[in-house]
Amino acid sequence: MMKQVPDISMTDRISAAFARARAERRAALVTYVMAGDPDQETGRAILAALPEAGADVVELGMAFTDPMADGPSIQAAGLRALAAGQSLKKTLADVAAFRRTNDRTAIVLMGYFNPIYVYGVDRFLADAKAAGVDGLIVVDLPPEEDEELCLPALRAGIAFIRLATPTTDDRRLPTVLKNTAGFVYYVSITGITGAATPNFDATAAAVARIKKHTALPVVVGFGVKNAVHAAAVARGADGVAVGTALVEALRASLDADGKATEKTVPAVAGLVRELAEGVRSAAKADVA
Repeated sequence: MMKQVPDISMTDRISAAFARARAERRAALVTYVMAGDPDQETGRAILAALPEAGADVVELGMAFTDPMADGPSIQAAGLRALAAGQSLKKTLADVAAFRRTNDRTAIVLMGYFNPIYVYGVDRFLADAKAAGVDGLIVVDLPPEEDEELCLPALRAGIAFIRLATPTTDDRRLPTVLKNTAGFVYYVSITGITGAATPNFDATAAAVARIKKHTALPVVVGFGVKNAVHAAAVARGADGVAVGTALVEALRASLDADGKATEKTVPAVAGLVRELAEGVRSAAKADVA
């Protein structure tokens, strides 16, 4: 019978990323970009640039036509990627290409179940593991449907990372956390991505509450837009996730036809450097 709690070997790169951050007495920086946005070549260049800029964990979006939990910015990123020919197969190929030069940085695929279902769950998990994927965040699969993907992912050695929200109370948390691996992603606001700025005091309290139920790191995302926000969240969380702000930095660098320019990769990498400094400034303030 399969263990409910996965072995640490299953989440090696993820665990190592948080261990390194803890050793530096800071939160980890988790960055989200959409695979294939605005095209596969540029998307790969951005992915390669993120760790050097300061990302500890990379969430790579799987483009989908109906991203119900995403705000307009990430929806638009997915549509740009799809228009450029991005597919789930190409996204896995992007991870494999990244792994040829980087075997250290954790990669988590984030998106929706439909593309995985169409691809075939068993085939997808085998290909994802071979490519070097460390974890999955699939936002439309609740714990009641763990047999669909969560448990098969754990058996394949891929962490299944669950979302908790401000409405996830202490009665619901044990169910949410039961088969969660890698880290817990706390959605700091209700609603879609990028919709508002989080209440930092309330977020810290929520993280403390969640940590009473799990030894996993708790990462806070949704609404973190700049280095100041990242520093504020970092003081009360194990990790800070940023997505919409990076996608917007990319969008602002495109030409009038929505194509990449020489500014595109530096725009994303530059913001990641600022966010990383924000995270690290919080640690410096706390240990001074």
